[in-house]
Amino acid sequence: MADKDESLKQAGADLEKAMMSAETGKGVEIAQSMLDKGLSPSQFFVEVLQPVLYEIGKRFERLEIFLPELMKAAKVAKAIQAEVLEPSLRSGKGETTSVGSVVIGTCKGDIHDIGKNMVALMLQVNGFKVYDLGTDVSAQSFIDAAREHEAKIIAMSSLLTTSMPYMGDLTKRLEGLGLRKEYRVIVGGAPVTQAYADRIGADAYGSDAVSAVQQCLSLAKSTMQS
Repeated sequence: MADKDESLKQAGADLEKAMMSAETGKGVEIAQSMLDKGLSPSQFFVEVLQPVLYEIGKRFERLEIFLPELMKAAKVAKAIQAEVLEPSLRSGKGETTSVGSVVIGTCKGDIHDIGKNMVALMLQVNGFKVYDLGTDVSAQSFIDAAREHEAKIIAMSSLLTTSMPYMGDLTKRLEGLGLRKEYRVIVGGAPVTQAYADRIGADAYGSDAVSAVQQCLSLAKSTMQS
């Protein structure tokens, strides 16, 4: 266990260095190496990539790094997703019959998308039809997309505390429009907690990509029963 923890810690440190210097090839190499050692794509995301992204996000909030560094990190993260995580996930489980539709996006004011992309991909391979709205998405845009695509689940991601209030804005808007019972809302992201999800009236909270998929499967089942 100690050896595994040390290996994860070292991988995280190496990955953060690669992301800060935009070493895409090195980042991909680190990710592939961890998968070759037996880590699943979701484990790598939760135990290595997500903590690094969270730390980089906090450094950005504290003005220790700026947009150029943030974009460098995003470039490496996207390469890891496209070249390592997606192929591994898709080879591990094929498409299944749709179990429901989900609109997903990162809240307004937040341009982080690797975590949201990971959840979207895992939802797809678990049988969901996913409508990815991208980043910097307003509460009303989530609602409009859910209506347009007849999706019963709205998934909101945030890596910045400054964008989290838009999650509460969405649930309030649904209430004001008389639509709250028509949609299930799930929230997630590094700074988001179960307590926060409860406070804003969300239906579910995803602590990581795996949890988010499990919660969405449960929400999809509840929509079919209601």
